[in-house]
Amino acid sequence: MGRRENPLDASAGPVAELALELRRLRHEAGSPPYSEMARHCAYSAATLSRAAAGKQLPTLAVLLAYVEVCGGRAFVWEERWLRVSEALTARHGDHEPPYKGLARFEYADRDLYFGRERLADDLLTLVREQRVVTLFGPSGSGKSSLLRAGLVPRLRHAEGGPRPAAIRILTPGERPLATHRPLLSPVDTRAPEHASADTYLIVDQFEEFFTLCHDLIERRGFVEALLAARRPDSRLRVVLGIRADFYARCLEHPGLAAAIRDASLPMTRMNPAELREAIVKPAAARRLVVERALTARLAHDVADDGLALPLLSHALLETWHRRRGRTLTLDSYERAGGMRGAIAQSAEGVYARLDPSQADTARRIMLRMITPGEGNVTDTRRSTTRTELEATGKGGEANKVLETLARARLITLDATTATLAHESLISAWPRLRGWVEQDREKLRFQRWLTEAADAWEAVGRDPGVRISPVRLAQFDTFASLTDRGELTGLEADFLAAGMATHRRTIRSRAMVPLLVATTALAAAIAWKQQRLLQKHRLP
Repeated sequence: MGRRENPLDASAGPVAELALELRRLRHEAGSPPYSEMARHCAYSAATLSRAAAGKQLPTLAVLLAYVEVCGGRAFVWEERWLRVSEALTARHGDHEPPYKGLARFEYADRDLYFGRERLADDLLTLVREQRVVTLFGPSGSGKSSLLRAGLVPRLRHAEGGPRPAAIRILTPGERPLATHRPLLSPVDTRAPEHASADTYLIVDQFEEFFTLCHDLIERRGFVEALLAARRPDSRLRVVLGIRADFYARCLEHPGLAAAIRDASLPMTRMNPAELREAIVKPAAARRLVVERALTARLAHDVADDGLALPLLSHALLETWHRRRGRTLTLDSYERAGGMRGAIAQSAEGVYARLDPSQADTARRIMLRMITPGEGNVTDTRRSTTRTELEATGKGGEANKVLETLARARLITLDATTATLAHESLISAWPRLRGWVEQDREKLRFQRWLTEAADAWEAVGRDPGVRISPVRLAQFDTFASLTDRGELTGLEADFLAAGMATHRRTIRSRAMVPLLVATTALAAAIAWKQQRLLQKHRLP
């Protein structure tokens, strides 16, 4: 059995608490001697013994070897190790990570935003010269971060030009004109400090104009309001960030096509020097070091993965969680899962900790945040109201799942909306990609249903609403939406009203032949009676 271990006090801190949990695990496994445990892993008995001594935090690799020998679940213990590591880091004052993971860079993150200085300068020059500018780039190229952490700081601190009166940032959403009308005109310039200032309007994720807004009048009004900035007397300057696979859709609008012709900037790949800055300089800003071997490996992996900056950032964030002291190592990167594996590993870890009911709610929530693509357009994320998502869970379960997904940085939350942290999650997490592929046609129907139900609500829930027979047939095909409770209350009410109208129409149509036949029969009887009267009329 070996000699007894020194007693530990869990209140001594997170390392001691973790060591006690390791000792309990070993006891539940029958208290094997450390010499016996060492024969089943790559570490010595002394190393394994120190892991449970409670004096210092063992490396994650040692802890996982200890756990595996004792029959524990690796993902549970890795989560415990990460919590202890973060607690210790917080004590030393460097608990803020230098990387954003899947989240975009904001203005407040400008001191950690590196590698895009040249492109940000080019964009600033173009914005000064032209009143409507378009920025195109593939998903994952960093458009949102360039606009918010690259362009906005330059506009606020620009020298040699007029200081902007205001900078406004919006995403179109389902009703861009109705929602953002107040932002589509310059600020009041009567005050002396604004006498020569322009208002800068940045429209991020402009592709929502196509994927979320289906009202043609709303679309026309929104794009005309944006293009009004091209008039010589306008005090508004507009910058549109657009996903590259929507380029052709933009060209369908003559005004947008003209703006693209005159002032368009493509998001290009980072060159090796820029990529190295994006990797090394954020760590240096937090007094951390990136191992040279890791930098070289990341440069190679990014080259293989194309424009995959969110994947890079997430892998670096997970590597930071597993760092050794103040150094981000290649070993830590590989344990995190590498470029694509880091997202899948993080997402699967979160999903595995949900109970079956929560896991089903998570599936419904994630799928409602996706608009399936068609043709050459890939799947896109969809900003969704929390009210819609909360209706997919039981009681307060949806809120709990939303908070869990947000803590894992898989989604972003605010008071009213929820969104996938990045579209790259759809392709990088095999489970989510499988859900989308399995239910692609059902998702398309569900997107139509949600939009139609919202429009029905907006006009006062007309009880005589008509739904086309084609859509009703689709609903019959996807009857599991109702069976599994995947409809919101509004969607269910809309379908019920539409089906009631459809049944009334069928009954009315069925009555027409009967009424015609009845009328013809009555006419025939009346004619026959008239003939009989004439025949038997007295002379």
